[in-house]
Amino acid sequence: MRLILASGSRYRRELLSRLGVPFEVRVPDVDETPLPDEAPSALALRLSISKARAGGESCPDALVIGSDQVADYNGEIVGKSGAFDEAKRQLMKISGRTARLYTGLAVFNTRTGQMQTTVECFGVAFRTLSEHYIERYLEREQPYDCAGSVKSEGLGIALLERFEGDDPTTLIGLPLIRLVRMLENEGMPVV
Repeated sequence: MRLILASGSRYRRELLSRLGVPFEVRVPDVDETPLPDEAPSALALRLSISKARAGGESCPDALVIGSDQVADYNGEIVGKSGAFDEAKRQLMKISGRTARLYTGLAVFNTRTGQMQTTVECFGVAFRTLSEHYIERYLEREQPYDCAGSVKSEGLGIALLERFEGDDPTTLIGLPLIRLVRMLENEGMPVV
């Protein structure tokens, strides 16, 4: 079976390539707008399923991976900032607090119609950050394509106090520990 990553994220491509299995990339066209009163974990799951289904269109014999990450700061869904000012606002708000990152994962078998899903949660405790510190970080890292404006695999690590979670790849956007099990369930061992 073909393996398809239904994502435009370079971070997810890099993570999946760690497994050493050949895969294709398809960038699905999915509206990522949250529904009214939608919980962060529900949004991450819904978008992951939608991306997996969209990525599997016209692929009758494939395993399609859909994933999406939503940051939750005290009940507020926080997405990709897209620009300096919004990133600064996000980081000023979370300074000294803990955020939860919900990463949805869906593996869709287009042959059988089977869909495996999960939502992995990862906590990130932030240091107390000065406005100047945040501005310097943003100028150097420019993490505007990351949920919550934190690129933990880069300079963003300097903003953080500690992690709370089982799989560090969840933080980057693709929980590989769970993904390996899902692929094995579909008869695609990675080792």
